[in-house]
Amino acid sequence: MRLSVIGCGYVGLVTGSCLAELGHSVVCFDNDAAKAQMLREGHMPIYEPHLEELFLRNRQEGRLSLATEAGEAVRNADAIFICVGTPPLENGDADLSAIDRVARLIATESRSPKLVVEKSTVPVRTGQELKRALAVYGRNSGARFRVASNPEFLREGTGVEDFLHPDRIVVGVEDAETERQLREIYQPVLDGKFNCPVHPAGCQVTTEPSFVVTTIASSELIKHASNSFLALKISYANALAALCERLGANVEEVTRAMGLDPRIGPHFLRAGLGFGGFCFPKDIQAFIRLAERVGVDFRLLKEAEAINNRQIDLFVEKVRHALWVIRDKRVALFGLAFKPYTDDVRFSPAIKLAQRLVAEGAHVHAYDPKAMEKARAVLSEVVYEADPYAAARQADALIVATEWPEFTNLDWEKIRAEMARPLLMDGRNLFNPKEIRALGFEYESVGRPDGDSVGLVS
Repeated sequence: MRLSVIGCGYVGLVTGSCLAELGHSVVCFDNDAAKAQMLREGHMPIYEPHLEELFLRNRQEGRLSLATEAGEAVRNADAIFICVGTPPLENGDADLSAIDRVARLIATESRSPKLVVEKSTVPVRTGQELKRALAVYGRNSGARFRVASNPEFLREGTGVEDFLHPDRIVVGVEDAETERQLREIYQPVLDGKFNCPVHPAGCQVTTEPSFVVTTIASSELIKHASNSFLALKISYANALAALCERLGANVEEVTRAMGLDPRIGPHFLRAGLGFGGFCFPKDIQAFIRLAERVGVDFRLLKEAEAINNRQIDLFVEKVRHALWVIRDKRVALFGLAFKPYTDDVRFSPAIKLAQRLVAEGAHVHAYDPKAMEKARAVLSEVVYEADPYAAARQADALIVATEWPEFTNLDWEKIRAEMARPLLMDGRNLFNPKEIRALGFEYESVGRPDGDSVGLVS
């Protein structure tokens, strides 16, 4: 099929590159001229495992192209995927102005029938507004439009794998032809018939993803409901961690046993600095606002958000307790991205923590394998070091704020020797407390007061 992707951010680039990998002819467009030029030169504006090789190969083989103007991305497409940002407004609502601009673009540039697919995360009823906008803006074009919702479930750091090996593909449709067309687009994923860059030696996936067909409203709600529930699990784990610290219990022992119950599951039941990134914080706010507008009291989500916002406060108190005085202390910060395997620092707990420490008068020296360039744009008050050993040099405390696995493979005896005081504060429970203390570190983590947990790495 001839497909277009409007928006070349995390979702758009993964979507466009993966659709091309499935064999479709894909045109991508972004109105950010600097980003578009970077892509034309073969450089990625984001870091995402496997994405660069996928993007470059499909461009070279002619299945993926970059439109130089917006109309080019619209006119020849059978289906258009909207992948633009929907950032939060001050009141928590999603800013849908970019969706509106794309609707005007599609309506005025189209000369033939189009399937318009919402891929961006949007509140319920956006599909109906999109249909109305297409009709209003396109009243003189003569083109017909069908609208569908196809929410993305792509985790940053595993986006390519999530697209090619999903648990489910959700489509919200109003007619059988739209369902047929979307099923055809995703048929290679449903059949497992494509060359997988993530598993070049052969995929180990044995279950076919579910193709879930719903109404447009249900499809739009599924994305927000899913993200809000996962955020709720993280906040629950963090509330448990605070309780464990007061009672002398170990949060990892508690959540590990809880996660063995198939009704609960282990995923996202981890204590730490809280959730961040672009999706969870804005989606939970948008979901709360949606409930308020229709008169539903969703205070459960409000408390989950409040617990998450308190995590940085609680950790700063840990730092203050350990150092007594934070002002003029040198603090090494390992990690700036909101999670490993990405360079995304939007709503990152690590960035919030660094800002708090700087405000308290600390001298923060930071290192992240991928996110330092983007961190510099939002956080200029810290020193960015070329390697973790330089960040740790003469530090009074070292804080692990992002759980990059490579941090566990460092020479920690060397780091201890470099530090002014060997105080390791693990905001992600990455290390085995007994092993790290055996190396001569003072060690504190989240919800593990006795230090008996095995941690992520043993």
